[in-house]
Amino acid sequence: MIEGFYEKELAGKSFDRKTAARLLKFIKPYRRLLGFTIFLLLLTAGLQVMGPYLIKLAIDDYITVGRLDGLLYIVLLYGLILLFEFGIRYFQGYYTEYMGQKIMYDMRMEIFSHIQKLPMSYFDKNPVGRVMTRVTTDVQSLNEMLSSGIVTLFGDIFMIVGIMAIMLALNWKLSLVTFSVLILLAIATFIFRAKVRVSFRIIRTRISNINSFLQEAIS
Repeated sequence: MIEGFYEKELAGKSFDRKTAARLLKFIKPYRRLLGFTIFLLLLTAGLQVMGPYLIKLAIDDYITVGRLDGLLYIVLLYGLILLFEFGIRYFQGYYTEYMGQKIMYDMRMEIFSHIQKLPMSYFDKNPVGRVMTRVTTDVQSLNEMLSSGIVTLFGDIFMIVGIMAIMLALNWKLSLVTFSVLILLAIATFIFRAKVRVSFRIIRTRISNINSFLQEAIS
C-alpha cells in the first residue's frame, strides 16, 4: 500500500489552478497585512539598491579624486540606510511570520474539521502517516509558500528591476553584456527546479512512511 501511495505522489500534478485558487482563500482575510508586508519589503529592496550606488559615488566622486570633504556625508547616509533597512526588515519579518502562523492555524483547523467528517473507510484505505503529513509537513510548506513566498517574490522582482534600471542608466552597453548570462541562468534554474520538485515529493512520501511506521509501532 505504501508503495502505491509513493507512486501516486510522484505522478501528481506539479501545479493545479483549482487547488491554487482554493489556497488563496486563506490569504483573503489577511490581504491588508499581506499588502503591508509587501510594502515593507519593497522599501527594503529599494534601500538595498541605494547602498551599492552610494558606494559607487564615494569611490568615483571622492576617493579616486582625493576629495574627502563630502565623503563623511556619504558614509553617514550609508549608515542611516543600513539602520533603516535593519528596522524595516525586522518589522517585515515579524508581520510576515505572524501572518504565516495565522494562515497555518486556519488551514489546520479546516483540515481537522474535514477529517472529523470523513468515514472510517477512508482511514482504512489511507495510511495514518500520510494523513498526519498532510496536516503537519504539507501545511507548513503551504504556509511558507502563501506567506513568505509571495512576499519575497514581489520584493525580489522589485529589487531586480531596480538593479537593472540603474545598470542601464550607468552603462547600457556593459549592462547588455551582463544580461546575456541571464539566459544560462534561466536554463539552470529550470533544470534545478525540475530536480528539486522530484526530490521534494520523495521526501514528503518518506516522511509519510516514517509517520505510518511510528504510528503502527507505538500503537
